[in-house]
Amino acid sequence: MLFASFFIRENMSLTVNVKDNNIEQALRHLKKKLQREGLFKEMKLRKHYEKPCLKKAREKEENIRRTRKSARLRHSD
Repeated sequence: MLFASFFIRENMSLTVNVKDNNIEQALRHLKKKLQREGLFKEMKLRKHYEKPCLKKAREKEENIRRTRKSARLRHSD
């Protein structure tokens, strides 16, 4: 069994187990973990410079969307 470690940020590491030399499955697991960590989104945002005022507006919209979604999920139970 092989272990692959990937360092995302300074103190955070991500480990993926490779079973029976099945690299494709390990890559799928890695992509899924990176997606959950939000790394792809962060890379996309860092690709180009974002003005502070636009960043603040985007984060505000994301917070509103997240709040509405959680409220919707709470009320559906």
